[in-house]
Amino acid sequence: MVRLAREVMELPGLRRVGKPMYRRYFSKPYEHGNLYYGIYRSYEDALLDAERLSSEVLPASYDLDQVTIMYRQQLNRLRACDYPALYWIHQLIADGARRIFDLGGHVGLAYYGFGRYIDYPAGLIWNVHDLDKVLQAGRLLSARRDRSGQLRFVHIPEVADGCDVLISTGALQYLEYSLPELLDRLIAPPRHVLFNLTPLHATREFFTLQNLGVAVCPYRVQSDAALVQQMAERGYQIRDRWELPERHLRVPFEPDYEVNAYSGIYFERQRL
Repeated sequence: MVRLAREVMELPGLRRVGKPMYRRYFSKPYEHGNLYYGIYRSYEDALLDAERLSSEVLPASYDLDQVTIMYRQQLNRLRACDYPALYWIHQLIADGARRIFDLGGHVGLAYYGFGRYIDYPAGLIWNVHDLDKVLQAGRLLSARRDRSGQLRFVHIPEVADGCDVLISTGALQYLEYSLPELLDRLIAPPRHVLFNLTPLHATREFFTLQNLGVAVCPYRVQSDAALVQQMAERGYQIRDRWELPERHLRVPFEPDYEVNAYSGIYFERQRL
């Protein structure tokens, strides 16, 4: 019914009143998935409007205690969309990768989930970078679950410098900086870069706002063609890519910005 109501509001004769009504609806906590609103040129523009829409019950920040307990079911089981990333991480570790940097890795979801299928070798270090509250929760959890001590939590993304692999699952869209911008800050970028669950538009690059139920945040959508070109300029070529048709992005009143399937890509940097 909610979806039908949104679609009715987008009809040509109702758009003028429908869009302001949807904005008010969007500013309330949403409990049935995610909502999206607006098109913005930059992270700063999106954040400014997120702050206008925010409230005590829907802050413009994802750094919340509630976020630390989200997705905990992934500690013990993988989703279907995780298996391509699992395959490549397994291969890379078998080929000698020992330093993993997990960008936006929450409390170590991939480390624990993949560990059900991969025997992590001695000497492996898996670094997770995320928001402060999530990192604190991750350290507490690892004290109980990670007997090997291979899981680390780090406050700055530059710890990726010198790592063998950079992995990110569903986090690139929330960052102030893009993946190529992060790589430019590193002296020794990882040879292998792997991301999953990422919205890529065929040609457009933009920000929207996402209502997660507990917060409203800027949400980055990169141009597929531009990202591949930017990675190529930094020496990275595509080894593999996959689509996740079960995940899509639709911004009401903005039909030209629809993403019909999320993406995963594995890039390998060519040796100099």
